[in-house]
Amino acid sequence: QLSEAKASLSLAQTRHVLQLQQAKAQMNNMVPKKQFEQLQTSLREEQCKAQQLQENLHRQAEQTCRQLVRTQEEHERLLQAAVKQAEGLEHNLRSAEAVLAEKVAQLEDVQAQLSRNKLLIEDLREENRGFSMALQAAELKQKSTEEKNQLLEEQASALKQLVGKITPASLS
Repeated sequence: QLSEAKASLSLAQTRHVLQLQQAKAQMNNMVPKKQFEQLQTSLREEQCKAQQLQENLHRQAEQTCRQLVRTQEEHERLLQAAVKQAEGLEHNLRSAEAVLAEKVAQLEDVQAQLSRNKLLIEDLREENRGFSMALQAAELKQKSTEEKNQLLEEQASALKQLVGKITPASLS
């Protein structure tokens, strides 16, 4: 709009200059008074229009300037908000990194404990194998002892029967 207004003003000024030159040329050629007065009126009208255009141009320039200032202030406000948001995000990121570092340390401790537990479990398995073998040996020994005990009980019973048979015969 500003450019259009400037162009219109320039065009009007050029017309005025041409009309003025024409008027001067006609005056030199003995321009009739009526025509001279018409040209003067036309010149005043064009000057008035030019002044209005110049005032409009000035008003539009002021409005554009105010709009630019408002836009710049808005951009600065948005930039400050973005900077604050970025600072907040950066703080959150640092906090998250600290929490993650703490969790990593905890996980490393847990992993070390798991490794120790695995070693203990392996030791217990070895011990268990030893106990299992000892238990199997003890069970075999017990079974053998029970079989011997059974055999001895059978022999004792047979001896009781034999003694029972021999004792009445020897008494008689």
